[in-house]
Amino acid sequence: MSTKMLSVNNTVLKCLRTFQNSCLRGFGTGAASLGSVNLKGRSCLTLKDFSSDEIKRLLWVSGDLKHRIKHEKQYLPLLQGKSIAMIFEKRSTRTRMSTETGFALLGGHPCFLTSQDIHLGVNESSTDTARVLSGLCDIVLARVYSHSTLEELVKEASVPIINGLSDLYHPIQILADYLTLQEHYGSLSGLTVSWIGDGNNVLHSFMMSAAKLGIHLKIATPKGYEPEKSVIQEAQRLSKEHGTQLVLTTDPMEAAHGSNVLVTDTWVSMGQEEEKKKRLKDFKGYQITMQTGSVAKPDWTFLHCLPRKMEEVDDEVFYSPRSLVFPEAENRKWTIMGLMVSLLTDYSPQIPMLKF
Repeated sequence: MSTKMLSVNNTVLKCLRTFQNSCLRGFGTGAASLGSVNLKGRSCLTLKDFSSDEIKRLLWVSGDLKHRIKHEKQYLPLLQGKSIAMIFEKRSTRTRMSTETGFALLGGHPCFLTSQDIHLGVNESSTDTARVLSGLCDIVLARVYSHSTLEELVKEASVPIINGLSDLYHPIQILADYLTLQEHYGSLSGLTVSWIGDGNNVLHSFMMSAAKLGIHLKIATPKGYEPEKSVIQEAQRLSKEHGTQLVLTTDPMEAAHGSNVLVTDTWVSMGQEEEKKKRLKDFKGYQITMQTGSVAKPDWTFLHCLPRKMEEVDDEVFYSPRSLVFPEAENRKWTIMGLMVSLLTDYSPQIPMLKF
C-alpha cells in the first residue's frame, strides 16, 4: 500500500474519531452528569433539598426498575436482607401498597406500623423512636400529620427517612407525576403544568421542583387558600434561576390557558372534615371539566393523586383518554422503589438516560 494511501486512511480515521467523540459529547453529557450523582444515605423530606440532576437521577432509576422488572420480567433483589419501617399516622392506599409491595419485590422486608402500633411523641418521644428504629431497620418511611415530626426523626435517626406525606410536602407523589408525564410526552422541559385547587402539600412539592426540570407552573387557588408564603418565595426564586414561568391567580381558566397538564387534588384533606361545607362553597367554579380543557393546549392531559371526588373533576375528564390518573397511581410504586434503591444502594441504571 502506498504512503499516499496510508495517509488518506489515517486522515479518514482521524475524522471519524473526531465525529464520533463529538456525537458522544452531545448525547452523553447529561448521562455522564447524572451518572456521578450518588444519593446513598440521604433522606427525602422535600424535593426542595434535591438538585435538578438529583431529581432526574431518581426518575432515571425509577424508569430503569420499571423497564427491567415489569417489561423484562427480571428479578432484582437489590434490597435483600434490608427492612423498612413504615409509620402511618394517616391512612393510605397508594403510599402503603406501593411502598410495601415495592420493597418486598426488591427482596426486602417491610414492617407496617399504624398509630395503634407506634405512638410518635405520645408514649415514646420522636427522638427515642428515631434512635430505636435506626437500630432495627435500614430505612424509615413516615406518613404524618406534622412536618416537624419528620424533622425530629431526621435529626436523631442514623438511617434515611422518607416523607410519605406531611402537612407541608408530598414529594413521593410528585416523583410519580413527573415519571408519568415523561413517559407520556417524551420529555419534561418546556411543559406547562396548571394546578387548579387547594394550595396544599402536593402543590408545595410541585413548586419546589418544577422549575428544576424546566417546567412552567400556573396556579389557581381561591382567595384564602394560597400556598404557604415561604413556599411561594422559594418557588419564585427557583423560577427566576431556571428561567421558567410561575403564575399565581384565582381564575381557573387563566391558569388552564395554554397548559399541557391540568392537575387538581382533594379540596378537603384528612383533618379538615369540619371545614367541608365552607370549602365546597369557596371552591365553587374550580371543578375541572372539558370546558376547562378547552383553553388548554390540544395535547392536554389530566392528573390527580387520588382519591378523587366528583366536585374536583367530572367523570367526562376523569375517565377520558386524557386522564393519566391510573398510570400515575401505578408509577407511585416504581418511583418509591427508585427512591428507596437510590437511598440504600449504589445502583446504576442499565437503560439509556431518560430524556428530560
